[in-house]
Amino acid sequence: MATQTNIFDQGLEANPANFVQLSPLSFIARTAAIYPDLPAVVHGDIRRNWAETYARTRRLASALAARGISKGDTVSVIAANIPEMFESHFGVPMAGAVLNTINTRLDAEAVAFILNHAEAKVLLVDPEFAEVAERAVRIAHIPDLLVVDIEDSSFEGGHRIGALTYEALLAEGDPEFDWIMPESEWDAISLNYTSGTTGDPKGVVYHHRGAMLNAMSNIVTWGMAHHARYLWTLPMFHCNGWCFPWTIAANAGVCVCLRAVRPEPVFQLIRDEKVSHFCGAPIILQMLVNAPDELKDFDHEVKVMTAGAPPPAAVIANMEAMGVEVTQVYGLTETYGPSVVSAWQSKWDGLDSAGRARLKARQGVRNIALDGLMVADAETLAPVPPDGQTIGEIFMRGNNVMKGYVKNPTATDTAFRGGWFASGDLGVMHPDGYVEIKDRLKDIIISGGENISSVEVEDVLYRHPDVLEAAIVARPDEKWGETPCAFVTLKPGRNLTEAELIAFCRQNMAHFKAPRTVIFDELPKTSTGKIQKFILRDRAKALGTD
Repeated sequence: MATQTNIFDQGLEANPANFVQLSPLSFIARTAAIYPDLPAVVHGDIRRNWAETYARTRRLASALAARGISKGDTVSVIAANIPEMFESHFGVPMAGAVLNTINTRLDAEAVAFILNHAEAKVLLVDPEFAEVAERAVRIAHIPDLLVVDIEDSSFEGGHRIGALTYEALLAEGDPEFDWIMPESEWDAISLNYTSGTTGDPKGVVYHHRGAMLNAMSNIVTWGMAHHARYLWTLPMFHCNGWCFPWTIAANAGVCVCLRAVRPEPVFQLIRDEKVSHFCGAPIILQMLVNAPDELKDFDHEVKVMTAGAPPPAAVIANMEAMGVEVTQVYGLTETYGPSVVSAWQSKWDGLDSAGRARLKARQGVRNIALDGLMVADAETLAPVPPDGQTIGEIFMRGNNVMKGYVKNPTATDTAFRGGWFASGDLGVMHPDGYVEIKDRLKDIIISGGENISSVEVEDVLYRHPDVLEAAIVARPDEKWGETPCAFVTLKPGRNLTEAELIAFCRQNMAHFKAPRTVIFDELPKTSTGKIQKFILRDRAKALGTD
C-alpha cells in the first residue's frame, strides 16, 4: 500500500537550518555569549563569570578529546558540590563522552564495581574522597584508567592519587575548542547508579533530549525568575543534581557551591549570597527547621524544592512559617529526578497553614516534560478510580524517562511495561488528578490483611512536638503477620516514652495503624538524606515477633 502524503510533507524536509538535536549543552554557550560578565559560580573565594566558566568547560572537553576520549566513553567523577563537578556536566559531554557522577558515600568496593561496570576511562577525584577512590582504583584494576586529582582549598587533607591535577588537565585544553552537539539527541549524556541496597546497583542512562527538557521544566515548575541564585544543598551526583546544573546554565543563574550541608553554612550562604532557591530531601528541611533561631536571619524570598521521600505536612508548615516557600516534587533516578510536581492553585490561597501543607504534601501532577502519569493495577495496568483511596502502582512515560539500564536488558524489560515505566511506588489518584504516594511496594505493611501506609503513620509521628525524625517499617508478628515498628529520633533535651508516643498516635489515627513498637535511636541515612529503611527493616526483624 502506497504511503499517503499531504501538502505539508512535500519537499519540506528537516535540514541543518530547521532541525537541531536537543541538548542542554546549548544552554551554556548561549548564556556565555549573552551574559559573559554575570556571575556563574561562587565557591568560597572563587568567583567566576559565565565567560570564564564556559572557557573552562571547553578546556576540559578539549583536553579529554586530545587524550582519546570520545563518543561512548565514560568519565567518572567522585566529588562534592564544587565548581569542578559543575564544569564536568558540560565539559565531559562536550567531548562526546558520558558523565558518571558517583555517590560520595559509597565504599571502595561499590565504587570499584561502578568503575568496572561503567567501563570508565577517566576518574576525577575530589581530595575528600581520595582514600576511598584510591582503594577503589586498586580493586577495579582498570588498565590505562586516567586518574585526575581535583585540588580544592575548601577541604583540608586528602592526598594526590592521580597522574595529574584537574588544573593541569585544563591547561592542556583549548578555551576556544570547537566542540560539537551530539549526533543524536538520543545519545547518552550521563550514567547514574541506583543505590543497590538489594544487590548490585543498576546504571541508569540519560539522553541529551531528556536532560534538556527536564532542565527546562525545572524553570517552569518552579517559576524561576532569570538569574536565580541557587544553593547546592542537593548532591550533584544524585540524578545529576535533578538536572539543575543544566537548569542554572539555561537560567543564567548563579551556582553557590557547598561542600557539607549543615545549618550554619546553609543559612550563612542564604543570607550573604542572597540565595533564592535550593533543593533537598525532607530530612534536610527538618534539620533547618530545628536549627537555632539566631541562624535564620535572612529577609528575602527563598524557595525550596523537596523530594526523595514524602514530606510530612508538619515539616512543610514549619518551613513556610520560617519564610521559605516549599514546592514538593517527585521522581526517581530513572526519571531524571523530579518529573511530578505538587502544582499550587490560586483557589487554595485562602486555606490555613495546615490545609496548605496537606495539599503541598501530595506529589501532584506531571511536569511539562512528562507525557503521562497514572496510578494503576500493577498487573493489568488498568487505572484505579480517582477516589483518593484505591491504591495502585505509579506509572510514568515521557521524554524524561531513562533510556534504560546499561548492560542489564532484564531489568530494563521489567521496568518498562505496556508503554509505561513502573515506578515501584504505591499511591492513590485524587479526584482533582493529583497523585499521592502511600508507600514503596516493599514498605507497605500488611497487618491482619489490612494495608498500612508507613507514610501515613510517619506523618502523624512528625506532628508530635518532641519528634525530630521518624521512620516506620514492618515488624513480624505471630498474630497479625506484621505490625508497624517506629524508629524515632527525639529533639535534643526532650524526653518521651514509648507508651506516650503510641498513645499519641492512637489519638490521631485508627488504632490498628499505630505502631506497636517504638525504638529511640539515630536513623541511618543516605548521602541525599533518605532514611535507609532496609537497615531499619533488618533491625525490626531481629527483634523477633511482637
